[in-house]
Amino acid sequence: MAAGAIVVAVAEFALLHSAAGVDLAVRSGSSTRQITVAAVVVAAAVAALAGWALLAALERRTNRSRVWWTSIAVAVLLLSLVVGPPGGVGGGAKASLALLHLSVGVLLILGLPRPRPQGANR
Repeated sequence: MAAGAIVVAVAEFALLHSAAGVDLAVRSGSSTRQITVAAVVVAAAVAALAGWALLAALERRTNRSRVWWTSIAVAVLLLSLVVGPPGGVGGGAKASLALLHLSVGVLLILGLPRPRPQGANR
């Protein structure tokens, strides 16, 4: 599912940036930074790896790992929506960044917590 989230993010970036002509840029302090496809890939991959690592750690510690993981993942997604997209330069960038955050987050939330195979501990 991590690869799927990355592919979707890259496809959205291409559509928004190239086809729709949205200038994906964010303000950071007094400077402006362009969002590149590489940044989109890295951000999606880091989110996927962090989510997977947290799920793996929770699965070793609790029988309710899916519930805890989903709760934490939703909270992190909401936090990313509050912190990331508002820094966009212009309405198009803000909306595009929100869409990227939402699509990657929802795909990971729905796709990562797969049932363990029969006979797995805990």
